[in-house]
Amino acid sequence: MQDYLEACKAVTTHGVAGELKVELWCDSAAFLAGFSRLYRGPQGQGPIGLVKVRPHKNMALLTLEGVHDPETARGLVGTVFYIARAEAKLPKGHYFQADLIGLPVVDAGSGRVYGVIETVSHPAAQDIYTVRCPDGSQALFPAVKPFLKQVDIPGGRVLVEPIPGMFGPAESGDEP
Repeated sequence: MQDYLEACKAVTTHGVAGELKVELWCDSAAFLAGFSRLYRGPQGQGPIGLVKVRPHKNMALLTLEGVHDPETARGLVGTVFYIARAEAKLPKGHYFQADLIGLPVVDAGSGRVYGVIETVSHPAAQDIYTVRCPDGSQALFPAVKPFLKQVDIPGGRVLVEPIPGMFGPAESGDEP
């Protein structure tokens, strides 16, 4: 498990006070606001104090310690900021998306392994898991209750109940 997780990426400056506009890679600006510092590297390098976070359209604006003007902020554009897993407080039943990558997707009834999760995207109201199937093909799996039965991070698997054809052509005998 990674100790530091990608949280956001600085895409531009905002205003004259040194704020950074960031693309959020975590749930929300409110979640990010729960941290007192961010890190500039995947191993916890370059800690920097997080003074303020506020939502801005589908992004967020950050005020960081020591960054009080646009010139200093410009030097951080393109930076990926990380959070420390140990500092995160997730509600019960929630997990980090990074922990899903590489997990096998297993039929809750039969135990059949459909593949492993390669990516997680958020095109709409629910997450979509891109699953690499054993034959090398990809399947898009909607992470919604009728199909997603359990995310078992400690057990290292995701239990699903797919409809016929979700992970490839429907097999003979599958119900329509």
